Amino acid sequence: MVKQFAFGFALASGLSASPIAFAQTPASAQPPAAAAEAPKPVDYSDPKTWLCRPGRKDDACGSVDETATVVAADGRLTRETWSADPNAPIDCFYVYPTVSTDTTPNSDMNPDPAELNVVKQQFARFASKCKPYAPMYRQVTLAGLRRMLAPGATVTLDQGVQYDDVKNAWNYYLQHDNQGRGVALIAHSQGSFILNRLIREEIDGKPVQSRLVSATLMGTTIEVPKGKDVGGSFKNVPLCKSATQTGCAIVYASFRSTVPPPANTLFGHVTTPGMEAACVNPAAPGGGSGPLHAYLDASGRTITSNAPAKPWVSTPDLKIDTPWVTVPGLLTAQCQTNENANYLEITVHGDPSDPRVDDITGDLGVGANVLANWGLHLIDVNLGMGNLVDIIGQQAKAYKAKNGSR
Repeated sequence: MVKQFAFGFALASGLSASPIAFAQTPASAQPPAAAAEAPKPVDYSDPKTWLCRPGRKDDACGSVDETATVVAADGRLTRETWSADPNAPIDCFYVYPTVSTDTTPNSDMNPDPAELNVVKQQFARFASKCKPYAPMYRQVTLAGLRRMLAPGATVTLDQGVQYDDVKNAWNYYLQHDNQGRGVALIAHSQGSFILNRLIREEIDGKPVQSRLVSATLMGTTIEVPKGKDVGGSFKNVPLCKSATQTGCAIVYASFRSTVPPPANTLFGHVTTPGMEAACVNPAAPGGGSGPLHAYLDASGRTITSNAPAKPWVSTPDLKIDTPWVTVPGLLTAQCQTNENANYLEITVHGDPSDPRVDDITGDLGVGANVLANWGLHLIDVNLGMGNLVDIIGQQAKAYKAKNGSR
């Protein structure tokens, strides 16, 4: 079974802009020959190996400001505050995408600005609904990816030190932190690739599945039988069809409505007979179109790029002084299918007659040269952030009502 997959990175990182197919090795395949000296396992009892743990004020989740400015269509600005919930009823376990700027093929275990930024972009906000756990892991770096690429080559990420680290962190969390609580899994890009295997081998059909509140896997491709909600990649974990359903998966890769997936798309296309790519709309899990409650970086930064944003409002005396903006009514989403892929279609409803910005940044490319096959990969998580936080809040209540609190 082969899945097309990709990593979030900016062209400024020096990676090739050519389309690359990333393959998932079948579970039955043998791993490559071990190196002369296998990497030593990470000791996840050391607090320094975690980017986020509950209750810490000085870590990647506890020290960030998630305050946002609500930018209305008429140009009015209002301030939206945010706080973590120390008594959240469930946990969240997050695996971040490829962002490391270390020069080695795999990253070290020291958090750099890249790791701190991606947690701020993709995960810290969930701490208002769940207790946050985010391990460091020796991921394939941007430099490592460059070295691995060659014409026609494939890159497998479901085995190796990066997967072993996440598996060890997960097992440490289960043994020492979980205490039987419900847990929501959250990942993007390389992180989603790793959690795909972890769910298949360590959770799906196992007793621990009863603790799975949900699995949100973004920027990847997960297979399901055509017209079905379960089967394919996961045998017992269905796709979510409502915001209160638990034990299910939310999966999507986003593309602009004006730039749909081309024939060489990196997401949403599968070749296994009888299968299709899963798509669950965070704005309308039951189907159809819905408004996106996006949280976008006020400065225009993404998980790997730092392109300046356009002014959010045209009124000169109105200034944005928060790290985040949210733009109600500007963005909608729906799961869509074309001849190349199943995907989350993002429509931007800009109005040149109002003072609010009419478009968003987040495309992968240089200037007007957008790489259509990547879609809006760099802001997959930001686009659905508010919707996903709300869903996990509703799932937490449903899980607690079903299983009680621990």
